[in-house]
This record gives sequence, structure tokens and C-alpha cells, in this order.
Amino acid sequence: MRLACPLCGIRDRREFTYQGSDVAMARPARDAGAAAWDDYLHNRDNVAGAVRDLWQHDPCGAWLVVDRNTVSHAIGGSALASEVPR
Repeated sequence: MRLACPLCGIRDRREFTYQGSDVAMARPARDAGAAAWDDYLHNRDNVAGAVRDLWQHDPCGAWLVVDRNTVSHAIGGSALASEVPR
């Protein structure tokens, strides 16, 4: 799999570290309670299809949001995480 770093260009997946799904990007509030934090930390959907993930490009340190398909492994696009609205 090849990912596009907006700063460095197309790179092999081995240059990136997977940091989590879009669910991982949406943290509960500090005072959300134990059940919300337990769900956030331990429960994940195993989506077959389109997902949005957070990746870090190890050589340059950039944080990226990557749209990809878990079935076909097709990459729909990537952008710097700082430029993606939450």
C-alpha cells in the first residue's frame, strides 16, 4: 500500500505508523464517565469498506488523515490532519 504525504509525496506504507480510526480522533470529554472512556479505549468497529484513519509519516513527522477502503485497500486521499475540519 502506498500513501501520499502532502509534504513528501507518495511513499510506501512502511514509512507510516497507523494511529487509529476516525473514532479514535473523537475523544470523549474529560468528564464523560467511565463507560464512555471504556468504550473509547476498548471497543472498535471492524468496518468493511470506507474508513478515515489517522496516520503519522515517520520521516517528516506529519500527521495525516487518510481515506481508505479496508476491502480493496484503495486510498481515496490524504490530507494534513491540521487542515481537516473536525
